[in-house]
Amino acid sequence: MAGRVDVLLGAQWGDEGKGKVVDVIAPGYQAIARFQGGPNAGHTLIFDGIKHVLHTIPSGVFRKDVWNLVGNCVVIDPVVFLKEVKSLADAGVDVRPRLLISRRAHLILPTHRALDAASEADKGQSKIGSTLKGIGPTYMDKTGRNGLRVGDIERPDFMDRYHTLVAKHERLFGIYDHKVDWKPMEAEWLQAIAALREFTLVDSEHWMDQQLRAGKNILAEGAQGTLLDIEFGTYPFVTSSNTITAGACTGLGIAPSRIGKAIGIFKAYCTRVGSGPFPTELHDADGEHIRTAGNEFGSTTGRPRRCGWLDLPALRYAVMVNGLTELAMMKADVLSGMPTVRVCTSYRINGKETDRLPFDITTGVAPVYTDMPGWGALDPKLALPKEIEDYIRFIEEAVEVPIRLVSTGPDRTATLLREAQALVR
Repeated sequence: MAGRVDVLLGAQWGDEGKGKVVDVIAPGYQAIARFQGGPNAGHTLIFDGIKHVLHTIPSGVFRKDVWNLVGNCVVIDPVVFLKEVKSLADAGVDVRPRLLISRRAHLILPTHRALDAASEADKGQSKIGSTLKGIGPTYMDKTGRNGLRVGDIERPDFMDRYHTLVAKHERLFGIYDHKVDWKPMEAEWLQAIAALREFTLVDSEHWMDQQLRAGKNILAEGAQGTLLDIEFGTYPFVTSSNTITAGACTGLGIAPSRIGKAIGIFKAYCTRVGSGPFPTELHDADGEHIRTAGNEFGSTTGRPRRCGWLDLPALRYAVMVNGLTELAMMKADVLSGMPTVRVCTSYRINGKETDRLPFDITTGVAPVYTDMPGWGALDPKLALPKEIEDYIRFIEEAVEVPIRLVSTGPDRTATLLREAQALVR
């Protein structure tokens, strides 16, 4: 019997807690495959009080019998990648034996990072909130058919290709007022390229096909979130790749017919990093409480996250464009102790009410709220309080998709499975 690919992705603006869910359900899969993004991602996992943050490597590395694939639509900074490998090794996790890298994945150059910084500085007040990791310029070179791919490091003329692309970037620096010196980064980057040659590089589309033909089940792990998708996110405040279910097909070289479940991860509230529209954003004590209780600071940038109430029109939109079959609700414990929890059920735009996420939510969008009773402390060893069960059912009825998993704390053990067979085989 042929295997299948289940897709796990963020249903909001990223930072939903995807890494933890991947780790929890990984035993049901033979491989975990990252299908887009790069070091702008920060998937946080906590075991026995020890925090691990993954930027490029899939979140299945903590499971000994699981293969981990960095897919073709991931962009890789070799320096960041090697630091991540070393950090895991220092924690007693040797990723090399079961880590594979697609030859088709594109490389982030030092000049990409410099171009990212120069471009963002030139935007002034119209900054989009880039992580300055070189993601955008790398994807620009990819679509412009100029980029360097991981497989190119096996070519004898790699350095010629590198210098040709750097020369192009040098010309581009001339259009920016802000100059960034990238030269100090080059030596370390070239050393990292040499080290990258020691890892297992694969033609990932063929590897995926072989695994599926052998009956293996694979979990496709997304980065960022639906509302940051380059096509369907809150443009232009988006990332440079496809973060939705369809991105798993192009990001791993698989046919749509091979996709099984589509699992959406969302927080019991909303957060956003950087600039961009955020209809339910809070600027009061409730927002500060959520930020503090949830430790809402970027795992990649360290920036404080903007916090707000759960946005059902946005979540319903994520269900629609991804074809989500089930949901996992994270950080339910963060709202513990709040007497009232609010949920945005619709928007009021120009005097009219709608439950759809419109083309433009940058101005004139007023959230319409439903207030619900809050809940007390959550214990993963006990049943969920009635108040949070009511909250869950309210969401399920609104989006018409079941919530199968509820996270009640950062550790992998603080997880409650509802109808557990839906997520864990």
